[in-house]
Amino acid sequence: MTSKLSHGLLPGLLLRATSAAALAAWSLAAQAQTEAAKPKSPQSIPVLPLEQSASRSINARDPSSIVQCKNEYWVFYTGHGVPSYRSRDLVKWESGPAVFKAAPEWIAGIVPENRRMQYWAPDIIKLGDRYLLYYSVSSFGKMTSAIGLATTPTLDPADPAYHWTDQGYVVRTQEGDGYNAIDPSVLHNTDGSLWLTFGSYWSGIKLIQLEPQTGKRIAPDSKLLSLAHNESIEASYLCKHDDNYYLFVNWGSCCQGPKSTYNIRIGRSKSVIGPYLDKTGFDMLHGGGSLFLATTNGPLIGPGHAGTLKAQGKDWFTSDFEGDLRMGGKATLAIMPLHWNADGWPEATVNDLKGVK
Repeated sequence: MTSKLSHGLLPGLLLRATSAAALAAWSLAAQAQTEAAKPKSPQSIPVLPLEQSASRSINARDPSSIVQCKNEYWVFYTGHGVPSYRSRDLVKWESGPAVFKAAPEWIAGIVPENRRMQYWAPDIIKLGDRYLLYYSVSSFGKMTSAIGLATTPTLDPADPAYHWTDQGYVVRTQEGDGYNAIDPSVLHNTDGSLWLTFGSYWSGIKLIQLEPQTGKRIAPDSKLLSLAHNESIEASYLCKHDDNYYLFVNWGSCCQGPKSTYNIRIGRSKSVIGPYLDKTGFDMLHGGGSLFLATTNGPLIGPGHAGTLKAQGKDWFTSDFEGDLRMGGKATLAIMPLHWNADGWPEATVNDLKGVK
């Protein structure tokens, strides 16, 4: 379905209620992003091995998929200019450079209220000989948003080839569109096609196809597909395993530390364009979604922004937690063992639960 058709099918009352929920959630997000812009305090807890804790003890919200460049792993997250962390072993992480030192020129015309270079929920992929980073530019509580693209041949700042190039925006939304162009997640399909899921609140999660050579939308008016809907939904992530596509989404509220209610839901499909059904066969477009990670996981509260990673000969599930009680309730990057059960569904192990009765 196109965006106009999806919007037309939603009753006005539901849209108004969803908009109110979105405004409340984004007001909380505004406070959280202001806090995120302040200088970070030193790590308050020891860095534990992956086998003992999901938390990496670093303050990060809305992390991208983790990617490898040379002998290092990289992750990008919400903040000024799209900041980053780097690691050689996935256990200990240190700060890396931000993507942008100055705001791309197009942002002032498309999202004029975004003036402080606070860009959200990036995602990154290596495609061919370059890295493609998608990021959200928005204004709190509004559908005036855009997903931008920046590219670089390498993530290593010591490499002479290191240079981020602004590629403009990929998709944008305005007030009245009925959906929101934030929280991008990019999938390079096994057939070579490239896809982008995105969306937050309002009419839910959307999917568009990208052109692999440019990383941009295949056409300005290309088909917009609807994948999932719920009263509070965002932070989609799409991946493929064996013959199935898996759609992860967040339900609940973010940005309140230990009071956040984020939880991760999942469905799967034989086709990248859906329909995505949960374990009971309920369509995610109509409110379906099986629980993947609950809100509370021992000291870790509010998992969000799913990702998967193959590294060190194993499968891993990556996300943030909106609050780590051992870090004063701050958001943290998390990495967890991932396995696929006999029915083909993924399961993440939160090792922090082992000592919890």
